[in-house]
Amino acid sequence: MAYLRILDTMHGTSNEVVLRKPINSIGRRDGNDVILSDPTVAATHANLIKSGQGYSISVLDRSNELYVNGKRTRQTDLGYGDRALLGRYELTLMEGQPAPDAAADQPDTIDALKQLVDFSQELMRDTSPQALFRKLLRAVVLLTGAEKGFVILMQDGQRNLAASHNVEDDSTAVARISDSIVERVVHTRKPLIVSDAMHDAQFAHAKSVVDLRLSSVMCVPMLYRDDLLGCLYLGNDKVTDLFTKRDLDLLHVFASQASLLVHTALMLNELKTTNRNLRQQLRKSGQGEMIGSSDPIQAVFKVLRRVAPTDISVLVLGETGTGKELVALDLHRLSERTRKPFVSINCGAIPENLLESELFGHKKGSFTGAVTDKMGKFEAAAGGTLFLDEISEMPMNLQVKLLRVLQERKIERVGELQPRPIDIRVIAATNRDIEVEIKAGRFREDLFYRLNEVTVSLPPLRDRGDDIPLLARFFLNKYAEQYSSRAQGFTNECIKAMKGYYWPGNVRQLESRVKRAAIMSDRALLNTTDLGLADGDRRHIKPLAEAEEEFKMGYVREVLEVNNWNKAQTARDLGVDPRTIFRYIEKFDDAQ
Repeated sequence: MAYLRILDTMHGTSNEVVLRKPINSIGRRDGNDVILSDPTVAATHANLIKSGQGYSISVLDRSNELYVNGKRTRQTDLGYGDRALLGRYELTLMEGQPAPDAAADQPDTIDALKQLVDFSQELMRDTSPQALFRKLLRAVVLLTGAEKGFVILMQDGQRNLAASHNVEDDSTAVARISDSIVERVVHTRKPLIVSDAMHDAQFAHAKSVVDLRLSSVMCVPMLYRDDLLGCLYLGNDKVTDLFTKRDLDLLHVFASQASLLVHTALMLNELKTTNRNLRQQLRKSGQGEMIGSSDPIQAVFKVLRRVAPTDISVLVLGETGTGKELVALDLHRLSERTRKPFVSINCGAIPENLLESELFGHKKGSFTGAVTDKMGKFEAAAGGTLFLDEISEMPMNLQVKLLRVLQERKIERVGELQPRPIDIRVIAATNRDIEVEIKAGRFREDLFYRLNEVTVSLPPLRDRGDDIPLLARFFLNKYAEQYSSRAQGFTNECIKAMKGYYWPGNVRQLESRVKRAAIMSDRALLNTTDLGLADGDRRHIKPLAEAEEEFKMGYVREVLEVNNWNKAQTARDLGVDPRTIFRYIEKFDDAQ
């Protein structure tokens, strides 16, 4: 870095001016890079031009006087330590960085505080976040002398350009940012200054730096508590050594204060738009009471819309908490039976000796305690839909009776011989692997085929990607209003943790966690601690080779079963050597 030490020979005072530009103008008039208040100095007297590693100085008019090291000249090279005399001012070219001057720092510090006050006043005027970002950029560019600036926000773990300053085309603004430099700041959460990016040991070979031919860059994080809101990025593609450590410190302080204001602005804006946006999202991505826009859940919605208008029996499969009853409700709602009853019974929650009476009803006096005639669930659902939850828990003797009811569409109350015709649609659900239950002799295969005219397989929550924050926001909006909670959103780290968590209890567990956090936390943005998502709660991710081998074993087993364990035919179907099939069979035995 180079600077001029300027001595007023008449008054004995001096000051320093850092040379930031390739061409620095010297003269009496305001607007020059170096201003000399002497009537004998021309309005623009001379130019100091960077040439390679050194500088040269030249007058703009032949009549302008210039002395370098005691000799009059119109143009000459200026080395470090050389002295140029213009009027009463002696200019000495110095190498390095001028000593800090508290008096010189004060105006910039006051300027920064004024900018913060202006920024706060903009916030109180109910300005939109985008307008605040532009105000913020104008302020920091003015304070640091940068050529251009950018506000980059972190939203749901992704970097998004929120605003730019002094960039002609906003659509291409993001192309003017070095991904490598931003990534470093996001990763370390520490401010970074690069004086000459093209020759920097760390970034010189980064593609974004080379392509953009960057020179001076500053990037500082915007932090609110432990949450990274984004970063401020300032740059100049023409001037090296533009930013000093003092500039970086000033920008860092400004960004730290501005982060609170930006966070408040974002919260205010979110409060105004949450309900509207959420309703729009739910209309676009929902199906009845179910919410989701991921491919797995959209595939379920497609099946529901096709199957619902028919009377075909549906078997709903899925882990606990995935919403099997919601599927049954939606099938009923979309059918012609929607005005008739929807009756639900959990086959695993009723003792075996009472389940038959609950399903089919009983006649007075048919057993001890039967003091009156009782209508069963089948009759109660007349004309509508009967949902048999946890059907795999049904005892074998009742499975036989259920099969007969489904075939004949007639029921017999316990203790009554007269059959009663029924007109209902049956939807069954289970969280178990029915085929495993059949092989174990715990479920009738013929009943399975009767119930399983169409299967709806609900994906676990961990496989639904962006549906997780969408559902979390829906539940938070619901319970924050119900319990007058301050919570209005989630930190970025919390959203990433939710998407990475295994969720063994699925949607039911997510709802429970969000409800508890809305009641217990006093934060505006819920974090991982509020939702009980510690670092160790990330789902286990298997290496690709291990996952691939598990898939192969499962697929070979499936084809063997199709071919009744005919190894030669299986090898032909799979296009492999029969010895490969034998090796997989040995692995099956070892795994048991």
